[in-house]
Amino acid sequence: MIITSLEKYKGSTYEVTVDKQKIYLHKDIILDFGIKVSKEISEEKLEEILEASEKRRAFERAMYLLDYRDYSYRELFGKLSESYEEDICFYVLNKLAGLGFIDDRRYARNLARKYVEVKKYGFYRASNEMRRKGLSRDIVDEALSEYDEKIHDILTELIMKKYYDSLEDRDKLRKMKNALVRQGYSFDEINTVIRELEVCDDE
Repeated sequence: MIITSLEKYKGSTYEVTVDKQKIYLHKDIILDFGIKVSKEISEEKLEEILEASEKRRAFERAMYLLDYRDYSYRELFGKLSESYEEDICFYVLNKLAGLGFIDDRRYARNLARKYVEVKKYGFYRASNEMRRKGLSRDIVDEALSEYDEKIHDILTELIMKKYYDSLEDRDKLRKMKNALVRQGYSFDEINTVIRELEVCDDE
């Protein structure tokens, strides 16, 4: 096969015609493979060029996504696999992990801080939210274990700040408990704090 034309297309992308087939390549790929008009290439070399181009595009897409927020390995794989083949996704993700751009443990620690310290979620909801981000149970449990000795105080603070007016009213107290369960706390955790606050509770 012969490269019959090489023309600038958009930005750093060039339109390359190989026989009658048009392909679009970044200038770095052009330079890496020494692509030029009249050069003869084999089918195997063309496949290699196209694969390198796909890897580059997938890597750029991943970096674009990571500019906005962190992703877990599994979560970012899901995003990339919408547009790229599985082997391309694994190549890019392993490269990103090696460079430190994705790190599930770091991501889990940041999410745990967000959900427990900022949003005041209990462990159950925080864990579910983190698992939905593609993190494994072991990594989630490890990140949340840092709050084992703090969760009681966090729940106490939440009740005092948000539900103080509910503490002496049985109907409001029941609604408060249901709201806190939805937020990820267990009834045992909630009742322990309520007993410590010595409020009226008929349950």
